[in-house]
Amino acid sequence: MIVTLGIYYLTPWIRWDRGPNLPDQAVLVDLANRRFFFFWIEIWPHEFYFIAGLLVMAGLGLFLFTSALGRVWCGYACPQTVWTDLFILVERWIEGDRNARLRLHRQKKWDVRKARIRLTKYIVWILIAAATGGAWVFYFADAPTLLVDLFTLNAHPIAYTTVGILTATTFFFGGVAREQVCIYACPWPRIQAAMIDEDTLIVGYREWRGEPRKHSEEVKAGAEQGDCIDCMACVNVCPVGIDIRDGQQLECITCALCIDACDDIMEKIGKPRGLIDYMALTDETLEREGKPPKPIIKHILRPRTIMYTSLWSLVGVLLVFALFIRADIEMTVAPVRNPTYVVLSDGSIRNTYEVRLLNKHGEDRPFRLSVKGDPAIRLQLEGTPYDTVDVPADTTKLQRVYLVAAPGAAAAQVERTDVRLWVEDISNGERAYKDTIFNGVE
Repeated sequence: MIVTLGIYYLTPWIRWDRGPNLPDQAVLVDLANRRFFFFWIEIWPHEFYFIAGLLVMAGLGLFLFTSALGRVWCGYACPQTVWTDLFILVERWIEGDRNARLRLHRQKKWDVRKARIRLTKYIVWILIAAATGGAWVFYFADAPTLLVDLFTLNAHPIAYTTVGILTATTFFFGGVAREQVCIYACPWPRIQAAMIDEDTLIVGYREWRGEPRKHSEEVKAGAEQGDCIDCMACVNVCPVGIDIRDGQQLECITCALCIDACDDIMEKIGKPRGLIDYMALTDETLEREGKPPKPIIKHILRPRTIMYTSLWSLVGVLLVFALFIRADIEMTVAPVRNPTYVVLSDGSIRNTYEVRLLNKHGEDRPFRLSVKGDPAIRLQLEGTPYDTVDVPADTTKLQRVYLVAAPGAAAAQVERTDVRLWVEDISNGERAYKDTIFNGVE
């Protein structure tokens, strides 16, 4: 919980030099310019395939961990679980242990003590929820500046609306709904069955060792008692309120709290730990026969998990490869179709193009444009007699470009001529190009 909450709350405050025109923030979602910054990585709108690739990796990673260890994501890293655990921790600090909380809950008469305890708990919950919503908006703007604006009432109304919505939902999901979200709202319990097989390590109860229980009818009839003393500790600590001794159930989020609770009881009564433990169905069969279980590595490394790992690694390698080979300058060319060409007074044929020049560098760069194709075609830039244009840092510049074919040139006398527009970063010589069409006399 400390690790996951630390990442969420502290990441927006990590500083990173982004030049004069952007906030010095390591992780930033720039909605205004539709860009995403992650330390040294900058993703532009046309590079959305990076986001798609990360989503594919996240899905494959979820499949991998579920196939190997069950719902460990749900039990340890899911935001619903993390914030619910945080709210329960606050509740334990303020109201006391489980028995004290039950007594307070069952107390029908509201006195000063009950009102004070409940009010204190709700205030702390609201502060946590507000901090959660506040931390979220910091990912979309410069965190220190937005923090000041929020407290001085100078922030945009959208920021206050977002904080308000997330505060309300965090309070409700973490403090009120809790496990009901996992049971009824989350789709993953319904999907996990396709990811789990008999070799998946899940939280299970060694029935062959624990039964019959202390208060069972078999024991009362004189049968030898198993290790389970029916203390209900595993049920009492379960955040979703199930009895793991009834077998694996849809509601189980694999948090393993029942393992810790049962191990504590086993130590107190002098029995071996592991009555409730991470185990696979194949291990249970072997243990019933008196054989040792499979080594954990054989449960982890099997065809399904190897396949998921291979696919996950392949997507990651492809994303890294695409990241390293992408250019820092790019261009798009859109011919102006109305009209397709213009005949000048000297008989020359002129085509017009809208060229977007993308400069991904952190400083302004001079770009030179040129044309290749028919040698008789020359290039002109609107607004300047030169063939260079300055493109501001981290932005796209729209430049109107004219291609002119001299009278009698081959390109002027045919309907279509293939040409190639080049752009060169004068600072370092990096180049990019786009192929287009020059329209002559029809």
